[in-house]
Amino acid sequence: MHKLNFIFAKKGTMKFISHLDLMRLFMRAVRRAALPIKMTEGFSPHPKISLKRALKLGVESDNEEATFVLREPISPDEFKQRLQEQLPEGIIIKNVIVL
Repeated sequence: MHKLNFIFAKKGTMKFISHLDLMRLFMRAVRRAALPIKMTEGFSPHPKISLKRALKLGVESDNEEATFVLREPISPDEFKQRLQEQLPEGIIIKNVIVL
């Protein structure tokens, strides 16, 4: 199990996306980027993604924190590049740290 922690910004029109839609956006971006994300076990598996806090609708932020759990190690630069290519304008990954 490998954890990656990253800081991202939510700007522009993306400030109108809700917390649940942001989670769904990250899940879809991870799938399109073919990242080795670890899934939960059980009847309805979901990617192991966690956002530190939920922003109110309509609020921009420069310093949001998220943690992804991966099945296998991947370099922070490769993770950032592959995920950023799949994210819409307004969601910017700033820094990736291996935990």
